[in-house]
Amino acid sequence: MTYKETLFFIAKSLTINHEEKNKVLIEAELKLGNIDWDAIVKVSTGHFVFPALYCNLKKANFLNYLPEELVNYMIHITDLNRERNQEIIDQAKEINELLLKNNITPIFLKGTGNLLEGLYEDIGERMVGDIDIILKKESVLKANKILQNNNYRSTSIMFDDHRHLPRLIKANKIAAIELHKDFLEIPYRVNFNYSSVEDAILKTNKNYSFLGDIDKMAMNIFSNQITDDGYEKATISLRNYYDFILLSQNCLSKEVFKKYPEYKKIIISYWAVNSLLKSGDNSSKTSNNPIEKKQIDKVLWILNNPKISHFYNKIKDIKIYLLSRFSILIKAFYKKSNFKFVLSRITSLEWYKRRVFRN
Repeated sequence: MTYKETLFFIAKSLTINHEEKNKVLIEAELKLGNIDWDAIVKVSTGHFVFPALYCNLKKANFLNYLPEELVNYMIHITDLNRERNQEIIDQAKEINELLLKNNITPIFLKGTGNLLEGLYEDIGERMVGDIDIILKKESVLKANKILQNNNYRSTSIMFDDHRHLPRLIKANKIAAIELHKDFLEIPYRVNFNYSSVEDAILKTNKNYSFLGDIDKMAMNIFSNQITDDGYEKATISLRNYYDFILLSQNCLSKEVFKKYPEYKKIIISYWAVNSLLKSGDNSSKTSNNPIEKKQIDKVLWILNNPKISHFYNKIKDIKIYLLSRFSILIKAFYKKSNFKFVLSRITSLEWYKRRVFRN
């Protein structure tokens, strides 16, 4: 199996309990017995959807087509992830109660928010990194101080314009905390910010708060396409894609477009690529929309030319990195927070190690 074939197989497998057509197609492929399971494990692990793949195959009663050793390994990894996620849920509960006591309402985002809200049938499905929270800007510094007074400590220095404060960690707690002032970096935050989502915030009877359905979908799209440069580099994230499939049960991309028309190209491009993954259709000829066609063609070119595209994305990485850092560096001459941020980087041995050994 090529990387593209592996990617499409996993993508379709993640929809088998929502798309009957894909369920039939995947079962037919499984029955043929030509699956390169080593490639499936490698790609699904790299995209952080290995437990989600297992949970979907299990729910569809397809595990009997898999090697027994692989099934046992999937069970083991999913069990470990379920235990980790339960710790994250418990940690989020503590943070929620602590901030609410101090008249601060945390809005839980992305993976942790989805776990708390019950988006996944099995909490072992989703691999989660940090606990992301957005707050009213006037509450961010207060919340940061409260957490530090409760033995959380900052791990770095961040400039004032950054979308979140420095990550907070606590001994014996599994996840780092990111307190967000904004969802996105400048200039994208102008139309998608706390003010744009405030009226639609959802609250549960357990006192948790989340984004409304349209804004959760918008966050899924923009975090992948803007924050992770998915639009610029035409890259794919199966973890974002899986959340997109589940969120789509309550909200459609067109609703996001109606609320945030300023992000037209980004929304259409993301929808087009996810539709490509879901259908496995390797052609963009069926699309009459030039934005869709352009992004699909770009993605397919990358998938069909892995060696060239790897070099292409490295160049893109350097370009994006230099442009973002240049802006920070210029501001360092007249903004104290940017100067401290730059100084902390150039004097950090750990930062140089990460730059040299990042790959």
